[in-house]
Amino acid sequence: MTNSILRDAKERVEDGPLGRFLAPVTDNWWLLLITGVAWLLVSIVIFRFDYTTVAAVSVLFGIIALGAAANEVLLATVSSKGWRVAYLVMAGLSFVVGIVSFIHPGDTFVALAALVSFYLVFRGSFDLIMAFSLSRYLPGWWLLVITAIAELLIGFWAAGSWNNSVVVLVAWVGAAALTRGITEIVGAFQLRDVGRTA
Repeated sequence: MTNSILRDAKERVEDGPLGRFLAPVTDNWWLLLITGVAWLLVSIVIFRFDYTTVAAVSVLFGIIALGAAANEVLLATVSSKGWRVAYLVMAGLSFVVGIVSFIHPGDTFVALAALVSFYLVFRGSFDLIMAFSLSRYLPGWWLLVITAIAELLIGFWAAGSWNNSVVVLVAWVGAAALTRGITEIVGAFQLRDVGRTA
């Protein structure tokens, strides 16, 4: 049953507008797997260590944002023209957020929480658009919807909770890395399955 669903999904993809988008991506599904595992490792590191200053959390978030920018550029290289532009826009936003967090690492909780919330709201919105764009083609698209909603909720929570402690900020940054890792690992295996059923 699952193979027939995936085979039907692949036929719809190849015949549909996303065929050109997914053709090179399904061959490179392992790139998403590697970056997803890397994001999970980053989230473990984030949750494991004790960060006691806003500056430390800001630098940590800057590293996360720059990693996300590099990841988006990598995904843009295997995407079609339309999605390439979307990935590059996300890469640009992630890069700007990362640089801003490095330029002002000692700023207040308010500034850092605003930066984290800005990133999570844009990331969640992008993932939600991706999920609904792929909903007709991939059987597990709803997992990306759940992750996107989690990113949006955490982003809006961060926007409304600017006076919380460093522990909460670390939790937001760790949650961002964790949701990103899960999204990419699930996406990698879905792309692999679509690529195998022909």
